[in-house]
Amino acid sequence: MINIYSFLLKGGPIVVAIGICSVIALGIFLERLWRLQRHRVLDLSFVERIRALTQEKRLADAKLLCEESNTSISRIFTAILANPAKPRALLKEIAEEGGRSESLKLERYVEVIGTIAMLTPLLGLLGTVLGMIRVFQRIEEHGLGDPGVFASGIWEALITTAVGLSVAIPALIFHRYLQSHIEQLLAEMEEVSIHMIEMVSQD
Repeated sequence: MINIYSFLLKGGPIVVAIGICSVIALGIFLERLWRLQRHRVLDLSFVERIRALTQEKRLADAKLLCEESNTSISRIFTAILANPAKPRALLKEIAEEGGRSESLKLERYVEVIGTIAMLTPLLGLLGTVLGMIRVFQRIEEHGLGDPGVFASGIWEALITTAVGLSVAIPALIFHRYLQSHIEQLLAEMEEVSIHMIEMVSQD
């Protein structure tokens, strides 16, 4: 039975590059999972406390509570509560600007995973092509001779394609999952922000 480590080494330096990509993709995915936990972005219990204070017209207390929080929705609420006298249309623009800023923070590094999902199969294909070139160079120099040597060279060349796909498929799943999760959070933040504007707006 072939040892996994020695098996991968037969793929050459391209396998190392793909391995580095896999570590980067996994690291970003885990970091984003931690950062995109609901209580770090859109804590619904916090939203209810702010709504209660706003209904009681305690806007200063609500704003202070938002400033003390470190969530995406609290920063949007802070911008809204800092301008209670502004027209509703302007408050919506302020909330949208805050939403765009938070969106960039939530999506940080996510596209790197998408890039890795596209790049690793190409790296694998490159490794296979380079491996096949070496195989045919050997045949040209020494002849076919033992067909087993030819077959061995082919499967060694195909290792990089297999490794590239084995990294690309999970990376693509990670990327799609994070995108979907972020879109859901942004939609919910937009909804609660509009409700907050309706409560704060005086026109």
